[in-house]
Amino acid sequence: MQIKWFGHACFFLTTSAGIKVMTDPYDEGTGFRVPPVAPDVVTVSHQHHDHNAVGLVQGKPSVVTKTGTHQVKGINIRGVATFHDKEKGQRRGLNTIFNIEADGIRVCHMGDLGHHLGPDKLLEIGPVDVLLIPVGGTYTIDANEAAALVKEMKPRVAIPMHYKIPGLNVSVAPADNFLKHFGAVERKSFLEVTPGNLPAENTVVLLERLQS
Repeated sequence: MQIKWFGHACFFLTTSAGIKVMTDPYDEGTGFRVPPVAPDVVTVSHQHHDHNAVGLVQGKPSVVTKTGTHQVKGINIRGVATFHDKEKGQRRGLNTIFNIEADGIRVCHMGDLGHHLGPDKLLEIGPVDVLLIPVGGTYTIDANEAAALVKEMKPRVAIPMHYKIPGLNVSVAPADNFLKHFGAVERKSFLEVTPGNLPAENTVVLLERLQS
């Protein structure tokens, strides 16, 4: 599986069979434009403009927004209900975590998670190989909370998202405070991952934002 990052919470996964999955496409209010790609599947964690701009995506993808188990284009997707804040959704509403399984790899997209996950939710999410986790705070868990969650969930790879980079109009912090919790950090333009090349221990990978 190949994993690219288009900025904010938008990732582009391509399976060995060529099936393409996009997560949380954003609108131009973020300061970015969704690249001109045509995914087969789009997941949407919640209905905010910087995560749900499905209408700006090319093609006619299958859109997954709900909790529960879904099988789309041969990909298994589990949606888990969480909240966008620490007040059980009273401030910012609901958030859905998606655990996406393909090619023997489980990629978990946390969306705009805004609170600590207890044992029941972690069990519902299940094992995770690659964790896509917000670290910029303001609207989500902050850097310290994200680092603690990575250490609790123990994914083989953790990729930060939803943090400040040049051109982003969303008021979030940079990734630095998250990265300082870890030793060596790998920096890549994209990630190629298979069951055979997963690192033995948790590795943090900082992806470059790609235009397409």
